[in-house]
Amino acid sequence: MHGAFYEPAGTDAFVASPATAGPWSARAQHGGPPSALAARAIEHHEPDERQRLARVAVDILRPVPVGKVTVRVRTARPGRRVALLEAIMEADGQEVLHARGWRIALSPGEPPAASPAPGPPGALEVPDERPLPAFFDGRLAGYLSAIEWRFLSGGNFNGRERARVWARPRIPLIPGEEPSPMGRALLIADSGSGVSAVLDPARFLFINVDLTVALQRDPAGEWLLLDAASAIGDQGTGLAETVLSDVAGQCGRGLQTLLVAPR
Repeated sequence: MHGAFYEPAGTDAFVASPATAGPWSARAQHGGPPSALAARAIEHHEPDERQRLARVAVDILRPVPVGKVTVRVRTARPGRRVALLEAIMEADGQEVLHARGWRIALSPGEPPAASPAPGPPGALEVPDERPLPAFFDGRLAGYLSAIEWRFLSGGNFNGRERARVWARPRIPLIPGEEPSPMGRALLIADSGSGVSAVLDPARFLFINVDLTVALQRDPAGEWLLLDAASAIGDQGTGLAETVLSDVAGQCGRGLQTLLVAPR
């Protein structure tokens, strides 16, 4: 097991460890780690303790290589109540990922929280360790081994059922750092399309070109529950929608657009 997903390599530069590698190629990163790294850069840029990062939209321009990356950030829209920031990740002289994050002002008062009703009894309890579904056989190298998974349902493309799985990272994003709530959410939420797969990955590609995560509140604790479903259209496009919860209930949502094609 590697010590972290990334090692710092100078100002705004990082070297990705093999733990970032996704299931499609050992040379390309899973979408979760670079999305989380971009969010970290946004949070570190001109930080304001009166605001929280509430939404991040990531566009994956091309496969992010397992190697050195740099991240630069600018403030697109400064503001006291809302601020929009943009991060650009580069590798090998090319832009590989863009991220835009909205920082929203924290309320000085205590507005009432209103959320959907919690799931059925036991749904928000992390189960004991259990064998992984067959979908993961032979695909455990890299990112999939760096995340701990606890399936309640799904994870089997033959079953075509909604996926519900608890997950948490086994290693930090950066050595010695606790990931932020948004960083942890992005790191895990990019797996929504994978755990809810409805096509045989040996026969089809279904690669997300983007990831949007919006959190109405910061999730607490290490574990996140992905309640995910994928829908595939007849024109080469799919959509994966994921409800994110912690042990207290729903805390956000993730959305991914999928490129679908025969292998």
